[in-house]
Amino acid sequence: MRMCILGASQGTGAEATRTALERGHEVTAFARSPEKLALQHPRLTRLKGDFHSRESVDGAIRGHDAVIVTASPTSLRGFKQNPNYYSQGTGYAIEAMKAHGVRRLAVLSAFGTGESRKLMNLVMRTLVVSWLLKGPFEDHERQETLVKESGLEWVIARPGRLTNGPARKKYVAKTAIEPFPGSISRADVADFLVSAAEVDTWVHQAVQLGG
Repeated sequence: MRMCILGASQGTGAEATRTALERGHEVTAFARSPEKLALQHPRLTRLKGDFHSRESVDGAIRGHDAVIVTASPTSLRGFKQNPNYYSQGTGYAIEAMKAHGVRRLAVLSAFGTGESRKLMNLVMRTLVVSWLLKGPFEDHERQETLVKESGLEWVIARPGRLTNGPARKKYVAKTAIEPFPGSISRADVADFLVSAAEVDTWVHQAVQLGG
């Protein structure tokens, strides 16, 4: 499978790139600074581009079988510069996928978005979602709405607190709004995202992830 990973230079995107290559896929690692990706592989193509440029995203997605969106700003300054950081780039990805006949879309969102907010305690809902990270969570809401209304074969991942541990591949993935482990490694989130691109199990589902 030919996978395009948007936001592949570091974090979960870099882990998803590594995982996809390990599973035998051809991967285009799209990022503003793809040289930061510490990987070398004959099936890896680094592509420098702008997640917020329609033309750049369109050129990246053409010719692929699946798209994984992991793009995220490195600090809250990114949201001050663009309050639609997630939704704008994801919207361009959806447009490009429709234009080029690419059907499978896996998107990294966050626990606390949509109906999963019901699972948060009052302090987290009030202090984090409604105040400290209000802008990012509001944009994740916009992002998820675009994805759900896209008409594509979409999967949304909502991980809990991200850690830098190794992939254990024993994480919990739930579509039901019920308690689940509160943290998960980026490597395990990457494992889920690549699986979501490969199989039909999670299509048209928002999935809470914890390990």
